Amino acid sequence: MTAVSCRVLGPVRITVAGADAPAELLWRKHVALLVYLARSPRRSRTRDHLIGLLWSDRDEKQARHSLSEALRVFRRDSVSLDCDRFEELCTRGDWTAASALVDGDFLEGLAIPEASDFENWLAAERLMWRTRALEALEQRAVAELDRGDVTGAARTALRAVALDRAAEGPARTAMRALALSGDRAGAMQVAEGLARALREALGASWSGETTRLIERIRDARVGRRVIAAPAAARARAPLVGRAAELAALSAAWRRAQEGAGHGQVVILEGEPGEGKTRLIEELLARARLDEATVVATRAVPSDGSAPWGCLAGLLAGGLGDAPGLAGAPPEALAALRQFDPDLAGRYPPATPAASPGAALGAALRAVAAERPVFLAVDDAQWMDGQLLATLPTLARDATTRPILLLLGVARGSPGGERLDALRARVGRDLEGAVVRLERLDGNALRALVDWALPHYTASDAERIVRRLEADTAGIPLLAVAMLEAVVAGFAPSPEAGAWPSPKRTLVDSLPGDLPPAIIGVICQRFRDLPQPAQQVLGAAAALAERLGADRLARATALPQGVVDEALDRLEWDRWLVADGRGYVFVAPIERAVLLQEMVTPGQARRYRTAAPA
Repeated sequence: MTAVSCRVLGPVRITVAGADAPAELLWRKHVALLVYLARSPRRSRTRDHLIGLLWSDRDEKQARHSLSEALRVFRRDSVSLDCDRFEELCTRGDWTAASALVDGDFLEGLAIPEASDFENWLAAERLMWRTRALEALEQRAVAELDRGDVTGAARTALRAVALDRAAEGPARTAMRALALSGDRAGAMQVAEGLARALREALGASWSGETTRLIERIRDARVGRRVIAAPAAARARAPLVGRAAELAALSAAWRRAQEGAGHGQVVILEGEPGEGKTRLIEELLARARLDEATVVATRAVPSDGSAPWGCLAGLLAGGLGDAPGLAGAPPEALAALRQFDPDLAGRYPPATPAASPGAALGAALRAVAAERPVFLAVDDAQWMDGQLLATLPTLARDATTRPILLLLGVARGSPGGERLDALRARVGRDLEGAVVRLERLDGNALRALVDWALPHYTASDAERIVRRLEADTAGIPLLAVAMLEAVVAGFAPSPEAGAWPSPKRTLVDSLPGDLPPAIIGVICQRFRDLPQPAQQVLGAAAALAERLGADRLARATALPQGVVDEALDRLEWDRWLVADGRGYVFVAPIERAVLLQEMVTPGQARRYRTAAPA
């Protein structure tokens, strides 16, 4: 039998034995009969049924002749429909392959107005296949989000939105993906389109779930800054080589959201520059779009000498204004108010006050009773001893409540061994995981090159990959910086040697230990910044480990609005990372390079004089 392949999930496309179908097979009633029979039980129907379906507008003799002619055209054919393959792939959960078959509505563009029974069947089929296609596209988009491909997720979800503009689930996924990619304006456009479609099609408005997501997108932040690309900023590099780690962290967060008894303790380890902070930011951004409470801070070396310094960071990083905090016992609130001026104004003193550790535990229990909690401490190796001593109790409490306790640890940094005891318990008596990052391999570096330099030939791309392997040792921070500099016009010297040792880390490296190409890259990135951003970044390098925007404004003598705009750019470009207490360099080695190469001693002295500690 001749193989006839018919694509029906979109405009009809028919091939016979791999070639274009003859014109007579493409007549609309022939197409309708072909697909209808292929979708029928045992692929057969009586002649009377088919005549009534498609030729009821003709007399019986003409109708039977038309049916005979149609059957003559393809009675010897073996027909396959793409929707059957689509259903098989969906059953296997292969959403990527299944969604690739979706090109529109079932038999899009086909209409036989004079055959009302067929039109009724077609309408029911279109509704069924549209529902299944929307599910496949949405599932694929969610999977792409889980592995960090926010651009791909947005593209897939927008395909679903185009298929049914009144479908809220795909619209929410598209809004989430666009917001995570920094296109908050695009997310709001999807929301506006959804509102119009619901109003026109159903005379209704969107659900409460969609309303709450839109509100969260409008207020979504990275650190304290709005998650939107600043004007003239370059696109952020994609998260490559981290799909498995992101999926593991996302799964832990979903499990924690299930409720009491499913809380998680996760330790994320990576050398400086391997992307630990970026991965935490990705998780936090997702959690902020969920109906959850997000509490985040980042420790710096000076926190180790400040009693309960990280507790102050947690209060400023979301715990202090979390829904449900007022339900904590008065003695706990009385203890916390001494670490947060805002709490001191909201809650009265009480005697006796609880210990800070007990107060923190009580506060988390009260907040978790309201909604799931995502609590993250980045660079946890620098946390103060008091909070460190409280961690075992916090971890035990977390696993009995809807809480994810995420600790980011810079592997190789002094103080990391203080978390060894807690690390040993994870996966044993504490539910959770230890996730370890590694440097990027050649495939991941090639993906970065393809993103940054899409016009490069295969041989040129491989040449850049080899330079990245030599100069950056696969450290993501340095690889991305180098590629961004190349895009901006930086040309690495071809005779430069590799980094002296592939085992060297940014923990034990001074600026002079880095390859000249990397020094040049960091300096080039600095010079590419707008002048106000250069001043703010230079001041940040000269002043302290953590800085507030007001101190940076004093140091640079720039208007506060200009400083805020510069900080948006510096955070987006991943020079700085923000938490509730201020701004910190993402990579201390970059701060050291700037102080050595780009900020003169006189400039540093002027910044310190203008804004003393």
